[in-house]
Amino acid sequence: MPTTLRPSIKPFASGTISVSDLHTVYYEEAGRPDGSPVLIVHGGPGGTIEPRQYRYFDPLHWRMITFDQRGCGKSTPHAELQENTTQDLVADMERLRKHLGVNHWILFGGSWGATLALAYAQEYPERCAGLILRGIFLVQRYELHWLYQEGASRVFPDAWEGFVSPIPVDERENNIAAYYRLLTSSDGEVRSRAARAWSIWEGSISRLLPNPKAIERFGENEFADAFARLECHYFINNGFINEGQLLDRVDPIRSCPGIIIHGRYDMVCPVQAAWDLHRAWPEADLRIVPNAGHSYRERGISKEPDVHFQPVCGHPHRRLATFS
Repeated sequence: MPTTLRPSIKPFASGTISVSDLHTVYYEEAGRPDGSPVLIVHGGPGGTIEPRQYRYFDPLHWRMITFDQRGCGKSTPHAELQENTTQDLVADMERLRKHLGVNHWILFGGSWGATLALAYAQEYPERCAGLILRGIFLVQRYELHWLYQEGASRVFPDAWEGFVSPIPVDERENNIAAYYRLLTSSDGEVRSRAARAWSIWEGSISRLLPNPKAIERFGENEFADAFARLECHYFINNGFINEGQLLDRVDPIRSCPGIIIHGRYDMVCPVQAAWDLHRAWPEADLRIVPNAGHSYRERGISKEPDVHFQPVCGHPHRRLATFS
């Protein structure tokens, strides 16, 4: 794999699909229209399409498809919590596949994108030609406790002070619940302050070496509004999945080629989740990157070697995935 990412490219197509009476989802395609399809699933919940991720794939070989999940990016309505569950998003991915006339595709996702890619693959294993997952997040109680109650707070006490500052001291025994109250407040200023604090916290701990520009982007009002509201909405509902569900339902994807990539010093999603997934799914190739944190922009993660998938279930493409 090259030591630098490929040049930036622009999408060759974009559009929207109506996925319910309330929600419209925006999508893009880049690379080669008749290439091997790969669905790039963004993080969050509440993140957005990041064109930089196109640079991980050879545009002469790949048909790269990505979309803004309900309520974020260019999807509408913005930051909407109604009709917004994991099951809704999985159904949207299947609608998008049918809309674009894709038979099989590889799923490429990190963090919440890895969660959603796993959930989709377990629901539609016959449509999944392979999985490339980074920064594993399984929405288990210990993961949420680590990030929002105690754990990462011990490593980044300075950034943690900013995170808890909007919460009254007597409500800090359950920070997710306290934030949910703030982020659904009828007071716009209360919502905005809480959204920025929630979002900046994650931006502050996403890299092995904190990046001021990345932190600033996380704090931008429009991004923070959707990112914080949707993350908190999902996490107060445990991701709308049962504890351990993504580990318990590995059997449908056991024969599907998979790669698990995780930064050793990931402060957002502890490496334990990647280890747990690999123990449940030993057929997948686990790569713990020794010099990386959480972000896909980490140099150590973007240097991972080429990955070549073999044809799966009669899939016609000779070379199904390259992570680069």
